[in-house]
Formats: sequence, structure tokens, C-alpha cells
Amino acid sequence: MPHWVYALYSPAHDKLYVGETSDLEDRFRSHNELATKGWTVRYRPWVLLHSEPCADRVEARRREKQLKSGSGRRFLRSLLGR
Repeated sequence: MPHWVYALYSPAHDKLYVGETSDLEDRFRSHNELATKGWTVRYRPWVLLHSEPCADRVEARRREKQLKSGSGRRFLRSLLGR
């Protein structure tokens, strides 16, 4: 089953969030509108900064972990021009 790894950015709070999902559109909507608790609720609104398709959940989790590392965060910040 295809999976996605994604990075969200909150311009209002200058926060990054990295996650993985099998339904990118639904998950993005959940972060911005549907969820009532959790870390991302506090930093709304979110914009989709980056997304990558992955062959399966194992690959997505591996890439998610890499994007959460120092070099991964630097890559994501570079997409913001920083």
C-alpha cells in the first residue's frame, strides 16, 4: 500500500512537523481542521511544505526518521529559504 512522508510548516509559529500516512489529503485536513487534541492543534494553521511518496509504510517510517534528524531539518528549513 502506498504511503507518504510529509512535512508541515506553521508560519504563525515557525514550527515544523514531520509525519507519515497512507492518505495525505485526509491527514492534512485532520491536522488543520478535524483534530481536537495533540501537538499540531496548538500551532494551526499548517501549510504542506514537502511530501514524498513511498512504496510502503516501512520506507515511509525510515524517511520520516531521516527528516526528523538534524540533516533532515536543515533540508526542510532550506525549502523555506533559511
